[in-house]
Amino acid sequence: MKNPFEQLDKVLEHRVRLQIMSVLAANDGFEFNALKELLNVTDGNLASNIKALEKEKYLVVSKSFVDRKPNTKYKITDRGRTAFKKHIDALEGVIKQQK
Repeated sequence: MKNPFEQLDKVLEHRVRLQIMSVLAANDGFEFNALKELLNVTDGNLASNIKALEKEKYLVVSKSFVDRKPNTKYKITDRGRTAFKKHIDALEGVIKQQK
C-alpha cells in the first residue's frame, strides 16, 4: 500500500493555498477582495499564494474593469481541480490509516 503522505501535493500543504483552492473548487470563480475578506488575509499574503498557484497552473486570473475599477477574478483550472482532488484523497488516506 502506498504511503498516503507521499501523495500529498506540496503546493497545497500551505494553509492559505488549500483554502483558496477549496473556495475555487466550490465556486465558479471568486474576486480578489471577496477572497481576501473570506480568508481574512492581507493583500500581500493572498497575492503571493495566488502567484504560487498560478505558477503551477492550478488557477487562472482574469482582469477586467467594473464601474471603472479594476476587478481581478480567479477560477480553478482542470489541472488545479485534479491536483486538489488528489490532495484531498491523500488526506483521507492519511485519516483512514490512523484508524
